[in-house]
Amino acid sequence: MPVWFWIAFHVGVFVVLAIDLVGFNRKAHAVTIREATIWSIVWVLLSLSFNLLVWRLKGPQAALDFFTGYVIEYSLSVDNIFVFVLIFTYFQVRAKYQHRVLVWGIIGALIMRGIMIWLGVALVERFHWILYIFGAFLLITGIRMLVSKGEEIDLESNFVLRLCRRWMRVTPEYHGEKFIVKQQGQWMLTPLALVLIVVDIMDLVFAVDSIPAVFAITQDEFIIYTSNICAILGLRSLYFVLAHVVDRFIYLKTGLALVLGFVGLKMISADVFHVPNWFSLAVIVTTLTITIVLSMRATRGRPTR
Repeated sequence: MPVWFWIAFHVGVFVVLAIDLVGFNRKAHAVTIREATIWSIVWVLLSLSFNLLVWRLKGPQAALDFFTGYVIEYSLSVDNIFVFVLIFTYFQVRAKYQHRVLVWGIIGALIMRGIMIWLGVALVERFHWILYIFGAFLLITGIRMLVSKGEEIDLESNFVLRLCRRWMRVTPEYHGEKFIVKQQGQWMLTPLALVLIVVDIMDLVFAVDSIPAVFAITQDEFIIYTSNICAILGLRSLYFVLAHVVDRFIYLKTGLALVLGFVGLKMISADVFHVPNWFSLAVIVTTLTITIVLSMRATRGRPTR
């Protein structure tokens, strides 16, 4: 893709984020389900519109690759929501400040994922066999997710969190929506800044799974990056839609494990048996749909938390 298109894509992303952040900051409030649902639909429509642009610029195969990568990343992002709920609950973050943390977290994710994708593409171009390592890693991750008993993350023993508390000055109390404050002539982080750091680190951990998964669909740097970013942009609104019912998705981890396993097997056997991307998309969508429907039926009548 020409340089001007990369620049235009990033300008568009940051303009939308700036409008969202500035507009929301005029009056910080707890995001309602209705508001989050509307924004989720808007982000999906924007992503599909961009997919049409990819179709016109790069052809139908690139558009299919983009959409498949978008679906993989968007579905794996649901797993992030479980962790975000845990983080916000652990730090007792007020609902009206969660949106600000997620927006700035997305900006951090743009930078970190861009670096990871660039390194991944560079490695694949130079060492094609590394795709087999990616595939084996995804397969093992899927198996571990399938057999795990759903152990909760222990944030108290989180290495990054302990490091921040040890080496950084952190205020004992929140200061509204501020990440840093000046007290007694010294700049200090607020607990909300710690929340932002932990959110970005956890997103980076999840990216280790999701980014290699898209390499099973395409090695086009532009498609991998833009499909990741479009999915991440819609994550914060999706969080506010699903946060109150996410504990009902009891079979979702099974579905995600099967998806990761399927993608890993596809990468490992790519040189022996070619699986078309349209078939991969059908398998992924069908698997996730079945697990979500079964989850909602099995937990029907369960009170939300």
